[in-house]
Amino acid sequence: MTDRIADSALYRHLWGTDEARAVLGEEGRLRAWLEVIATLARVQAEAGLIPARAALLIRALQAALPEQARGYVYAGATVQDITDTSTALALRRIGGLVWRDLRRIEERLLELAVEHRDTVMAGRTHGQPGSPVTFGWKTASWADEIRRHLDRLRDGAPRWLVGQLGGGVGSLVFYGERGLAVRASFCAALGLADPGISWLTARDRGAEFAQLLALVCGTLARIGGEVYELQRPEIGELREAAPDGTVGSITMPHKRNPEASEHLDTLARLVRSSAAVMSEAVVQQHERDGRGWKAEWVAWPEACLLTTAALQTAVGLTAGLTVDAEAMKRNLARYGGYPLSERALALLTPRLGARRAQERLQQVLGEGRAASLTAEQALVRSDLFSPSEARELTAEPDPGCCPQMTDLIVARATAARAAEPAEWP
Repeated sequence: MTDRIADSALYRHLWGTDEARAVLGEEGRLRAWLEVIATLARVQAEAGLIPARAALLIRALQAALPEQARGYVYAGATVQDITDTSTALALRRIGGLVWRDLRRIEERLLELAVEHRDTVMAGRTHGQPGSPVTFGWKTASWADEIRRHLDRLRDGAPRWLVGQLGGGVGSLVFYGERGLAVRASFCAALGLADPGISWLTARDRGAEFAQLLALVCGTLARIGGEVYELQRPEIGELREAAPDGTVGSITMPHKRNPEASEHLDTLARLVRSSAAVMSEAVVQQHERDGRGWKAEWVAWPEACLLTTAALQTAVGLTAGLTVDAEAMKRNLARYGGYPLSERALALLTPRLGARRAQERLQQVLGEGRAASLTAEQALVRSDLFSPSEARELTAEPDPGCCPQMTDLIVARATAARAAEPAEWP
């Protein structure tokens, strides 16, 4: 049995992935510690700091250590040296999962952007219908935000993937004049960068990574929130996949609940809370401070687990997303042409000035809607536009430069994907 619902056999799939748990769970954590300890012993033996025989035995820590090796286990290092370095190794593995899944999501969003480049729909501001846009433009915006997270992940790797070896206060005094060389060899042997200076109380690296995870989950929640709203039956423009056997509602069988898109918002809230704790851990005193450091033990793995769950959910959501272009067209037509107002304002402004044009159009269109007129009828009745102008304005919804912006984002992302490795870092 477990005390945490996130570890429950029934609910764990909602709060993390098996891949992430293999890194962050008890077994993965111990494996990383052993890797760090064994690597340190090998480097120390090569530097003549401990007997070579002891190093060989320490590298077999899975078995009980004999007496001649026990005294040399992470000599000159502290528990924090071991855990900080093993956390860097875990960050490398978790970052790889984040990179992979972000690229999967980006790929699907770019496909949708191309497919629906010219699929016109209502743009909405403050929850109300505004000027027309295209669904491809909307998904290109999501893809572009995902691309920025990939850029941040790539740019952050050299800062985050560093080892830690400092000893008691970080001075490396235990190693004497060989301290810097031992640390450099230790980090290199683990595939990590040398930090240059000890970072026992400089906790910005983990905090920055956690903030990136919060940003990633925020983007996924933005996508999920849009799907959540647009699949409302009264809108019906999007629909998330419902796997066979999915229970829509226990008490109302007619319903199809937006499980995936809704859950993305939940996960984003939890990751933000963990990222906030990581930011708190930046404030530390002197050369070692257990208060903030120990808070990381809970907050950092939690942020990582929850983010992998969000990414897995988003991969499934975007892969199975159904787009109803006809519903988008119907909804736009249902507004009677009134979303043309921005185009009408652009045409009228040179004649009346921007402020006067806005006031007159707001009055005219408001009176037209109250009288159940179409936008074309309201404009003609106002004498602000000729019948031919009003007809042209309302004939076809104009998404402006949305298709062209979509093309720009698709081309830019395609070039970036071709130039970057499939794996991180």
